[in-house]
Amino acid sequence: MSTIAIDTAFERRLSALVNSGQPEILQGGRRGVEKESLRVTPQGRLAQTPHPRALGSALASEHITTDYSEALIELVTPTFTTTWELLQYLLDLHQFVYRHLGEELLWTTSMPCRIERDEEIPLAQYGRSHVGRMKTVYRNGLGMRYGRMMQAISGVHFNYSFPLEFWPAYADILGSRAQGADFVSQRYFDVLRNYRRHGWLVLYLFGVSPVVCKSFLRGRGHHLEDFAPGTAYEPYATSLRMSDIGYRNRSQADVSVSVNSLEEYVRDLGRAINTPHQPYAELGVKDGGEYRQLNANVLQIENEYYSFIRPKRVARSGERPTQALKRAGVEYVEVRALDVSAFDPVGVNQTKLRFLEAFVTLCLLKASPPIADAEQHSLDLNHVTVARRGREPGLVLWRDGRSVPMREWARELIDSMTGICEVLDRGDPARPYSLALATQAAKVEEVDRTPSARMMAELAATRESFFDLALRMSRLHKEYFLDLYPPDESRLAQFTREAEDSLAQQKAIEAADRGRFDEYLARYFAT
Repeated sequence: MSTIAIDTAFERRLSALVNSGQPEILQGGRRGVEKESLRVTPQGRLAQTPHPRALGSALASEHITTDYSEALIELVTPTFTTTWELLQYLLDLHQFVYRHLGEELLWTTSMPCRIERDEEIPLAQYGRSHVGRMKTVYRNGLGMRYGRMMQAISGVHFNYSFPLEFWPAYADILGSRAQGADFVSQRYFDVLRNYRRHGWLVLYLFGVSPVVCKSFLRGRGHHLEDFAPGTAYEPYATSLRMSDIGYRNRSQADVSVSVNSLEEYVRDLGRAINTPHQPYAELGVKDGGEYRQLNANVLQIENEYYSFIRPKRVARSGERPTQALKRAGVEYVEVRALDVSAFDPVGVNQTKLRFLEAFVTLCLLKASPPIADAEQHSLDLNHVTVARRGREPGLVLWRDGRSVPMREWARELIDSMTGICEVLDRGDPARPYSLALATQAAKVEEVDRTPSARMMAELAATRESFFDLALRMSRLHKEYFLDLYPPDESRLAQFTREAEDSLAQQKAIEAADRGRFDEYLARYFAT
């Protein structure tokens, strides 16, 4: 489909929204955040201590858990209809966590602290229940397959769902008679395809990992340059976290998952989960009766497949992610491409989240034809190119089989979001969405305004290593949260109660277990 045709479809849909007679038609979407941080010692070494008991059970806690490592805290907010409420909750979570870390700090960047060996990265522990054991075995398998160092990378995930009232109005705009979960799922897959096409813009605007600690690269081939003692970098990088140095590792290069429909998405993930992979079989599933990985298939479970954005539905107890999607369709999308920002105490800010909300809407409204294999190859190349060279003068990307200047394409996307932000701003004289868009437009025109450029400028000015800068910011953020006054004591008390309840819940889960672990796994994968 030509660019003109795509633009025509988009303009028609946007105009219909603007003139719908429902001034708040896009407002009231629900948004949440998942933010990961490594716990480190005051000297910046990875913490070897257990997940603090005062924070509750990592297995059963709804809002404070762990990701890959026992030292990798993950903070999960509920969903809110306003961005300021979301950020306030995330701030309160940080304040509560810091009250129970003792001398430890939360590392303020996506790329990890100085880690000499994989063995220094402790696997997350979830107790003796079958489900808890499964979580730890899965993580051990990830370490065997990809190395534990890659799993020590942190990120910020943005979860978003459009208002329920929006969907009938949008069906009218599209002239569609479809209603319900099938229609909503189809439209969310429009978002997924267009995010694959245009998500490189998020890396340019918000990537803040142009440098890494050299310990991260130990034993790995790379082409990064020396920047400072112990520091390697790519001169024009935006997000090494999202490049082939980080998550976009070659180990999953052959895993192809279609987002052309929910059916194809579930089919491809199911195939990967059930297809044996000889190199993983050679690693061994068990050692002396103890599981080393859940299985020797291409993917152990769905979550092993890394993507920039995922379709999601809240799963029932014991329900796999693809089962939840098949049962009731897509409920929301999870945007996974955000680096943790050392320049924001909670790792993210309102301006960034408002832009992302508008950007997801752009991905919905633009025409979204199916993605063929040849196009997908170009889209993957665009993401890696911007991750590693996004600030390079005159950078070109691939679009519809032709090369196009990145800046020209970025300007077009930003301009297309103007009307969307005006709809989201209706009734608010402060016009926060339009201001968020203007902030990003300035980064397109002046590359020095990007967070990655700011990171490089800070390092050049202070002559610090990446490790020293990240440690300094980690200490500053801890002081900020501990000195923050007045704290919301009622919410902190709520977090304390939730922590205690989660510990009791974990005990109940462990007491309810029946049968052997092998039987539990067999039931899980048979459903």
